[in-house]
Amino acid sequence: MKQNKTILITGGAGYIGSHVVNAMIKQGFKIEVIDIFRESRRNVITNDLVTYHEVDIRNKGSLMDVFNKTKPSIVFHFAAIANVPDSVTMPYKYYDTNIIGGLNLLECMHETGVTKIVFSSSAAVYGEPQTEELNEDHPKNPTNTYGYTKLVFENILKDYNRAYGYSSVSLRYFCAAGCDKNSGLGEYHSPETHVIPAIIETLLERRDEFFVYGNDFPTPDGTGIRDYIHVSDLAEAHICAMNKITDEKNVCAQYNLGTNKGFSVLDLIKVAQSISNKKLKYSFKERRPGDVARLIANSTKAQRELHWKPRFVDVKDMIETSYEFFANKI
Repeated sequence: MKQNKTILITGGAGYIGSHVVNAMIKQGFKIEVIDIFRESRRNVITNDLVTYHEVDIRNKGSLMDVFNKTKPSIVFHFAAIANVPDSVTMPYKYYDTNIIGGLNLLECMHETGVTKIVFSSSAAVYGEPQTEELNEDHPKNPTNTYGYTKLVFENILKDYNRAYGYSSVSLRYFCAAGCDKNSGLGEYHSPETHVIPAIIETLLERRDEFFVYGNDFPTPDGTGIRDYIHVSDLAEAHICAMNKITDEKNVCAQYNLGTNKGFSVLDLIKVAQSISNKKLKYSFKERRPGDVARLIANSTKAQRELHWKPRFVDVKDMIETSYEFFANKI
């Protein structure tokens, strides 16, 4: 690949971002990571190809300094605040980071001539599903501020494509899960809000009880159904997205990333109990603001156009790798 092999990754010390950094190292790229290390200090990768910059994307001046020093050819944008119920009750900080911070990033790109970006979007852009599976043409009616900020930024990328010729790929993740077995990377949220880690922490007696938020959804067992995708498969999808905007001109595309399978919260509990040989202590709580009943991907477009296919399609594999990480987590 005859090009500048420097990539700038915002949020590259986070859960998904660090797995992408790890994958990019194997491709021989020089990685410049921007992060504020709020929840992710332990996902810092020690490698000569990786440099870390403690910069908040809301600080355009500091962000611009990094661009001027590193001169990247492509940007991967993960940095965001991502908690659905929290976004409903405290929308300001989501607009501040996810929109204003994102605009700062795009303007730094514009001022330094960088025109390629891979964006970490979300299935939360869709809102309540109107079909069993969601393809990219499904109506976008987010039920929470987090999802709305992701949709707004996708639309901003479309505007920048029309105005400045930016090439972008927006990857709409469903539920990231699992850990890479060999890297030592994982989830370091505090408090942990993701369902699989929360189940595992309870099984490991690191929290007293697991709460199931809602048992009255219109689903077979009353609990929410989600499409879970292994974080290593997400990392591979980012390489595929980078190849697309490198090899093709004037790209502005959006892709779902999932396994096209749905699992309820009670399904996850059963699998986790079988893996750990332990009984989970859990109870039901009221639904949280902004949660929908089910989210299941149709990722046919990504498989066709990005030449990507998930390798981990059984949620058992995802829970096993997470359990191994959390059991050994310091």
